[in-house]
Amino acid sequence: MKTDYQTRIVKARDAIQNADFILIGGGAGLSDAAGLKYTGKRFTDNFGQFIEKYGFEDLYTSSFYPFETQEERWAYWAKHIAVNRYDPPATDLYKKLFQLARDKDHFVLTTNVEYQFHKAGFADENVFMVQGNYGYFQCEKGCHQKVYDNEEQVKTMIAHTRDCRIPTFLIPKCPVCGGEMDAYVHHSRYFVRDEHWDNADKRYQAFLKRSKKKRIVYLELGVGFNTPGIIRYPFEQLTYQNGNATLIRINRDYPHGKKENTDRTIAFAEDMSEIMSQIIPDSGGQKPVSINKVMEVRHMKGYYAPKSAQGYMNTEAAYSAMSGSACGAGDEKPEEKPSACGSSCGAGDEQPKPSACGAGDGK
Repeated sequence: MKTDYQTRIVKARDAIQNADFILIGGGAGLSDAAGLKYTGKRFTDNFGQFIEKYGFEDLYTSSFYPFETQEERWAYWAKHIAVNRYDPPATDLYKKLFQLARDKDHFVLTTNVEYQFHKAGFADENVFMVQGNYGYFQCEKGCHQKVYDNEEQVKTMIAHTRDCRIPTFLIPKCPVCGGEMDAYVHHSRYFVRDEHWDNADKRYQAFLKRSKKKRIVYLELGVGFNTPGIIRYPFEQLTYQNGNATLIRINRDYPHGKKENTDRTIAFAEDMSEIMSQIIPDSGGQKPVSINKVMEVRHMKGYYAPKSAQGYMNTEAAYSAMSGSACGAGDEKPEEKPSACGSSCGAGDEQPKPSACGAGDGK
């Protein structure tokens, strides 16, 4: 219902404008909405030879393929990393997010590994890429807590790939134990938490402490149930604990949250880019008009604002008869009350799958 959508847009815009802090939680759905899709033309254009040889159907399932040789494995992963990490510029959606957050005390918590937040302008000290970073390799067995920049290696592998294989001499090896290397993505118990990861975690904890009980927006974008203990459940818990908080959730498949937080949740299942354009101040959307101003001018179609409308609304909504819930947030699976995660790294959550997160980033 369009009027309900416009009401939620107004409430989200007001919440962001009035907030002193913004915590962005970015999941797989964010990168998908930004155009970094794991299916369709983007996949077929870049992986034609691999599709023909191995029968791949998308970039998610292909990341689980049991390659027989390291030469084949790294031919694929070099291409996978380049297409998601090095080739794409900052996308419009991520740039919109930076525009939204840059004038606030903000922080980003993301399971994505493509480095899009940084490309869009977010400072490294304001981003915690929990699940790793496609721009690095680590020891496959985690023999030491260090990661290694891979851009030059990845591009060299791609330049020398023939028949979906790289030369044996280009296979990356651990400089400490001599074993195999792996993409720096959290898909096993050997995931490396190096000094940069630890420092990002500390900065995140400091942000949570600094914003506790303050006026804050938790902006949750495209976070589903692959690793809900990292962003989704903690954001519900933080909202539940803070009467000054607003949770804005944009999720095509799972927009609704806990009943306990309904009054402070604004949920969207609509197009994420369009929503961002509408709620970011001065982003080209309709200029908001004060409801109080509308009330002062009695000849304007005899409009009287409903009790559910607060603050500012766009011109179209101001001259529409609005009704229904402004937040649009109901309940969803699972039914339990918000659980106290208490951990930024998703302790107690299931192990994430290799590239199910859609990518995230880090350093």
